[in-house]
Amino acid sequence: MRLLALLLSVVAFAAEPKVAAKRPSAAETRAAAMKLAIDIPSTKDGTLQKVIYWRPESAAHDASGPAVPLIVFLHSWSGGFEQGPPWIAQAKKMGWVLVAPDFRGPNSRPEACASDLASQDILDAVAYARRDARIDASRIYLIGGSGGGHMSLVMAARAPDLWAGVSAWVPISDLAAWHAESKTRKNNYAKMLEQSCGGPPGPATEAEYRYRSPLFHLAAAKGVPLDINTGIHDGHTGSVPVSHSLHAFNVLAAQDKQIPVGDIDSMVRERKVPAKLAAETQADPERQKAVLFRRSSGNARVTVFEGGHESESSAGVLWLSRQRKGQPADFSLGANPSQAGAATEVSK
Repeated sequence: MRLLALLLSVVAFAAEPKVAAKRPSAAETRAAAMKLAIDIPSTKDGTLQKVIYWRPESAAHDASGPAVPLIVFLHSWSGGFEQGPPWIAQAKKMGWVLVAPDFRGPNSRPEACASDLASQDILDAVAYARRDARIDASRIYLIGGSGGGHMSLVMAARAPDLWAGVSAWVPISDLAAWHAESKTRKNNYAKMLEQSCGGPPGPATEAEYRYRSPLFHLAAAKGVPLDINTGIHDGHTGSVPVSHSLHAFNVLAAQDKQIPVGDIDSMVRERKVPAKLAAETQADPERQKAVLFRRSSGNARVTVFEGGHESESSAGVLWLSRQRKGQPADFSLGANPSQAGAATEVSK
């Protein structure tokens, strides 16, 4: 009887529902990030701007050995510096210095969303790191997804002489087009764009939408190793159609490497790569998500992967680690599949 009772108690325990770990609230996440953040004065308007900053001991000015790479992480469209702390683990793994600036927070006001203030905040954060740490100037890297991908493309064009490599995931490249797409999908991004650009697209706001859209300025970034990544289902299961990445690549690509508009429209509509492009794929050991289409031209590469509005930060960092400022983009494949990290949905 005692044995039976014991067995029944074990079964009952095993049948108890597992309580999922409670996710911290937005307020709790921000409070935790505040404890890690530093304040850097804006050289443009003098305001103090929050930045997540981490420096390994090897980068201290009194340390010996080679200078250390710097990685700049840019938060998503509706986020802020509070998205930076998880990147400390990645920086520690690589032995790199990290800055994750706020650059005026969510893109819902004119001061944010690729404004001159936001751009300067990123440059100020880089300048702070270069003063505080021994930074290898040939290895300053930039990475971001969604709104961070948008701003990564913006900064590639606005400061092309700074970056050794830029990794942009599921980025927005044309704000006016995204406004129309967001209106169709009835999400909140059209309203946020209007708050940032002074109203809906039209004659009075055309200059603002264009200035804040990297698509119209990316030609200035042709000398920068630039890797653009998009999920084939984004725009359906996510908020940014693959067209934004593919059109951005076309600005950077030689004419004979540009992707025809009809094929781009087909990918957006059908959520699959057209048959005539299907052979342009690659097995990438650093990726969890299958590469459905990949093309490079000069220093630019675009990858369409099996997925939606997500990123693979480990793959982005490993690609960046092979880039050097002033040298042609290195699109060679890594050789260690165990280094591949899980894909994560990009915060909105």
